[in-house]
Amino acid sequence: MIKRYTIRTRKEVELIDITRQVAEVVAEAKVEQGLACVYTKHTTTAIFINEAESGLLQDYLALLEKLAPPRAGYAHDRIDSNAHAHLRSALLGCSVAIPVVDSRLALGTWQRVLFAELDGPRERSFIVSVVRG
Repeated sequence: MIKRYTIRTRKEVELIDITRQVAEVVAEAKVEQGLACVYTKHTTTAIFINEAESGLLQDYLALLEKLAPPRAGYAHDRIDSNAHAHLRSALLGCSVAIPVVDSRLALGTWQRVLFAELDGPRERSFIVSVVRG
């Protein structure tokens, strides 16, 4: 089963918890054992797994600012001034794969699936694919 979600981001950089949407697709797929893949095809967004505690999310944003600050003399900025967003996306990754065990995402206690907007606000999308194992 494959499902595409569209979301409207509100900020230039933000982290959005999409775990509920991913779990919904797993439930709809009625897959007992398998794999859920979450993917974004935008080059200035990312998908990753971690805790969604507000302080930690702020720490992520601060770290991205330090690792790839805007307007730091990147060659790509001569085209559209968003090289920092592309670099941040490469650091975080564009997809995750999560085991499905007993018809549920096999996430740890505090793990959440997070969508990172790195060049917004914009309309964005992500794809969830669930396969039987």
